[in-house]
Amino acid sequence: MSSTTSFAARRSAFAARLRQPGLIAAPGVFDMISARIADTLGFDALYMTGYGTVASHLGLPDAGIATYGDMVGRVSRIAAGTATPLMADADTGYGGLLNVQHTVRGYEAAGAVVIQLEDQEFPKKCGHMLGRKVVPLADMARKIEVAAASRDSRDFLIMARTDARTMHGLDDALRRAEAYLKAGADILFVESPETEAEMRRVGEAFTGVPLLANMVEGGRTPVLSKADLEALGYKIAIFPGLGFLAIAQTLKDAYGHLRATGSSIGAPVKLHDFQAMGALMGFDEVAAFDAKWRD
Repeated sequence: MSSTTSFAARRSAFAARLRQPGLIAAPGVFDMISARIADTLGFDALYMTGYGTVASHLGLPDAGIATYGDMVGRVSRIAAGTATPLMADADTGYGGLLNVQHTVRGYEAAGAVVIQLEDQEFPKKCGHMLGRKVVPLADMARKIEVAAASRDSRDFLIMARTDARTMHGLDDALRRAEAYLKAGADILFVESPETEAEMRRVGEAFTGVPLLANMVEGGRTPVLSKADLEALGYKIAIFPGLGFLAIAQTLKDAYGHLRATGSSIGAPVKLHDFQAMGALMGFDEVAAFDAKWRD
């Protein structure tokens, strides 16, 4: 479905969109069903969530267990199966400086438009969990320098995330974000500010810099409206958990009904149309192929 030419066009389009007014709201995608559904809805970008992808692919927590190979394969599959620009979580870069170079080149070749790198120690944890530790500022700044130097296209953007707020306070997080910007980051992601006032401080500290807000329902940061996020200075808002939280509850309700009654009749959830699902997954193309080539 995709090619390196179309990936280049997506990167150019997303870089241009960043320079235009208005918030970019990106849903979290974690498998090909979520990605294909989101791809039909006209979003400016999709966000491949680490939490959701690790949970969907491995059934494990987002705690440094997934490898580079696990994740770059998901980037490649999602980017190839969609047309919307894809931002992708790459954890800590999966190792040292040489690993970061390899990860950046791999994610770029796989079709992402943005790679997200964070300053946690290994093993990392989900950004809305307690107990996260961060590496020295200079070590992460060097990773960002390597990342920026390793990409083939300047339109492949580097997003630097700091997890310092929870354990070290907002001042340290802001200091780190400033250093990562100077090291070559294109987008800043100050993870888990805990109040709207803290979010305002982030926006005031980086006027004119693309800032990302992580909107996790039930997480440490307040979930705000589009207008409020724009007023605070944010350019991108990701909703990484919206899809898998909705799916988890829907499956729990549907499967619970089946277990209780022995049938899907009267299930307490709205079901997607089966024929429409087939079309979404490409069965119309299969039928057209069979019609053309059947003996």
